[in-house]
Amino acid sequence: MTEKPRLAITYCTQCNWLLRAAWMAQEVLSTFGLEMGEVSLLPGTGGIFEIHLDGVLIWERKRDGGFPDAKQLKQLVRDRIDPDRDLGHIDRPHGPAAKHGHS
Repeated sequence: MTEKPRLAITYCTQCNWLLRAAWMAQEVLSTFGLEMGEVSLLPGTGGIFEIHLDGVLIWERKRDGGFPDAKQLKQLVRDRIDPDRDLGHIDRPHGPAAKHGHS
């Protein structure tokens, strides 16, 4: 049996990003649940906000221009642990083109 994926969110305590990090952890757990082996919150300083999945950096606030939204984060995790998984409404196109059947 292979180990389940481990997600680690490192957040800046000086910036008061604990609630943001906890919300993102909750979003991942609510979507992937028992598929995840661990979701951890790691306090840091200096404006850090990084998300690692199995030791691989998948989001870095400075590099990626801010924070991921729930959709981005779930897609990043899905693409690495179960690329064929349908995330439901998250994967559906939105906007005027989607209403008329165009992508």
